[in-house]
Amino acid sequence: MNDKTTRVLVSAGSKHGSTLEIAEKIGEVLRDRGYEVDVAPPDKVVELGLYEAVILGSAVYAGHWTPSAVELAERVAEQRENLATWMFSSGPIGNPPKPEEDPVDIAELFETTGARAHQMFSGKIDKSKLGFGEKAILIAVRAPEGDFRDWDEIAAWAGEIADQLTRETSAR
Repeated sequence: MNDKTTRVLVSAGSKHGSTLEIAEKIGEVLRDRGYEVDVAPPDKVVELGLYEAVILGSAVYAGHWTPSAVELAERVAEQRENLATWMFSSGPIGNPPKPEEDPVDIAELFETTGARAHQMFSGKIDKSKLGFGEKAILIAVRAPEGDFRDWDEIAAWAGEIADQLTRETSAR
């Protein structure tokens, strides 16, 4: 059992909603483990001081996190001594997932926030939600349409975070 007063923020920059769905799944797993969890897009997060832990993610576009997720990561960095932080990215698509590389800006964000881990999850492409320019890019790079997210992998990672938080809470 954990300290149910531990509050966790799960936030994800998501242009079309599929990365926010990953954040919601992470929040669901943590709630099932007894944590008080808020899930919100980065631009809706007002007060970080309410939380003991943050799980921050972003969709990856052209190798970069969304601007709102980067801005929230910068705010998290300012309070890094008070926040246990984990990060995730969503973006690779296909089977096997491409691209294999981490987002361009993740190394710096990882370091400045003091994050404990970064996890890359496969993403989702729904061409019906894309604008003309986005569709043109997909055609140019021959990106396949589909939902490549692995919900079991996402839930397992969230479970690992819950285990770490529980161990730390028990050690206090």
